[in-house]
Amino acid sequence: MGLSVVRPEFVPNPSLSRTEMESLQVEISNVASFEDAFDEPLTAATLLRSPPVVAGIDQAFAGDQATSAVVVMQAGTVIERAHATTDVKIPYIPGLLSFREGNSILEALANLETTPDILLIDGSGRIHFREAGLATHIGVTVDCPAIGVAKSLLCGTPTEALESPLPEGERVPIKADGSVTARDGTVIGYALQTKQYDSGSRYINPVYVSPGHRVSAETAASLVQQFTQGYKLPEPIRLADQYAGELTS
Repeated sequence: MGLSVVRPEFVPNPSLSRTEMESLQVEISNVASFEDAFDEPLTAATLLRSPPVVAGIDQAFAGDQATSAVVVMQAGTVIERAHATTDVKIPYIPGLLSFREGNSILEALANLETTPDILLIDGSGRIHFREAGLATHIGVTVDCPAIGVAKSLLCGTPTEALESPLPEGERVPIKADGSVTARDGTVIGYALQTKQYDSGSRYINPVYVSPGHRVSAETAASLVQQFTQGYKLPEPIRLADQYAGELTS
């Protein structure tokens, strides 16, 4: 079954000008829902209690090609893997990642036989200048609940300093500021400490979790914590990263 495109007008088009890309992102953020809106019989509470079907998505590059790897898991077990490779048409531009990588992700999702309940995407969701990062763009285009998990903070302001090591399980709100289209002070995601060393001599940085589509910031952080199994990255994304590496090595 997989996931097919529901909003074809939002399929990433790398031939657009930068201004056109940014305008499309504004349209996408206006359509996106940053509240919990799961398909019945799922709710935010049942997703946290019972094991949903979760697809982790990551990308790797080889020359002028992008390979998107999808690993689908349920209850900690891999049930399917899929991938797709497309030509890279534009360079990396902060804030416009979806136009570089989005089409390979959409093809990989269409290649699935399983229909995921939720997508975990290596990249930002609402933590984005126009509230339309990679996870938002993909989530809205296929109309599936999606969460962005980024390794660095693209924009927004943490409510407390993150320089000192955070204890495992700690989450710090990221609020909109003048760099984000959301109203100042809006919680657009969390810095989430999924794992931390016991030793004080070294530490692990948090991941930056934000809602992509049909998920609230609070539920997104809780789900990412639930799907993390002893490593910094949630397991579906960690395994997708490994799979992408296998495909491009």
